[in-house]
Amino acid sequence: MFFKVVVLCALVAVLLAAPYEHHPKYEFHYSVVDAHTGDNKSQQESRDGDVVKGSYSFHEADGSIRTVEYSADDHNGFNAVVHNSAPTVAPAHVIKAVPVAPYYHH
Repeated sequence: MFFKVVVLCALVAVLLAAPYEHHPKYEFHYSVVDAHTGDNKSQQESRDGDVVKGSYSFHEADGSIRTVEYSADDHNGFNAVVHNSAPTVAPAHVIKAVPVAPYYHH
């Protein structure tokens, strides 16, 4: 318990010592393309003060691509627009309804 209190106090001291950024500004981008697992996604985002803009996309199992474009600011709040491309492959499995004879218990 004592160790947890010491770690917590150290964390608070670091946070209080960190300078406050009055006008935060950043940009980042990443992407993953893994042919082995089929994982294919990306994201980018930028911030200038209180305005954040970005997008992310990923490939669905049917080959379609879902892209989400978003923005956020103090005036408009958070807004997102979702785009879906058409599927490029047929579903891997299709479940067919098979008629089943009624079961009678005697």
